[in-house]
Amino acid sequence: MNQLIKKLRRYEIILRKVANSHLQGDHHSIFKGAGLEFDDLRPYQYGDDIRTIEWKVSAKGHGTFVKTFKEDKDQSVYFLLDVSGSQDIGSKDRKKIDLGREIAGVLTLAAIHEGSQTGLISYSDTKEKIILPGKGSRQAVKIIKGIFAEEKKSQQTDLNGMFTFCLNLIKKRSILIVISDFIDTGYERPLKALATKHDLVVLQLTDPIESALPSLGIIPVYDKEAGKTTWVNTAFGGFSRKISSSFGSERQHLKEFCKKNQINYLQIDTRQDIVLPLMELFKLRNKTMKRG
Repeated sequence: MNQLIKKLRRYEIILRKVANSHLQGDHHSIFKGAGLEFDDLRPYQYGDDIRTIEWKVSAKGHGTFVKTFKEDKDQSVYFLLDVSGSQDIGSKDRKKIDLGREIAGVLTLAAIHEGSQTGLISYSDTKEKIILPGKGSRQAVKIIKGIFAEEKKSQQTDLNGMFTFCLNLIKKRSILIVISDFIDTGYERPLKALATKHDLVVLQLTDPIESALPSLGIIPVYDKEAGKTTWVNTAFGGFSRKISSSFGSERQHLKEFCKKNQINYLQIDTRQDIVLPLMELFKLRNKTMKRG
């Protein structure tokens, strides 16, 4: 465990150095801006988020007013980690679950370092691990142990169930960082509800083997979630092209859904080093904070 934390800490230090050098003091934090409390009202200005308009006051006819907020010192950050069977896709050296764990581990250390209350919800089609938010180094170790736990109850996926569970569990506005491959259906409604209530970040994990299946003829394909093998003809009827097109359209759908619902979205591939993609997330969130 100590070696693991040292490895994650090295990632975090690199991430901070790159952030400081690239953003030159303009970098606030990936976690800043979500834990907010109502402070006052002011006249609406071009570019303000329409969700902050105070309609009751504005309806009195004296102009349009928006709510202003102050930062909540006890803001909470939750990592929502998908640990279902589809996360085990990838090379022997690095699967999607390995990528997801690295990201969650590094951002956990960063959140704890910045004084945020940090928690973990790992989910398959059932609750695998729940760690309520807390602060300090002991909390960091507790969460990292939860992230890297090998035992799980199920291989199935239920993103609808995970997001619905989080809606019922997390009452106070928080930052929610969802780490999943999003290979599932029917999750949009609770995800949109989460975005309305919380500051939501979606990190979609991908691997090239998913969408670039070579034409090898008839081969066995093992579905880990269903626990069974199916024989498919990869050379028949443009099978590989259909698979690639299907994955591409689903990823584009999620990206557009996130944009429409003001959710920060980032796709990360198992071949990538995590530092540069996470830097993109820092930049995206800083841009969002300025615009808001």
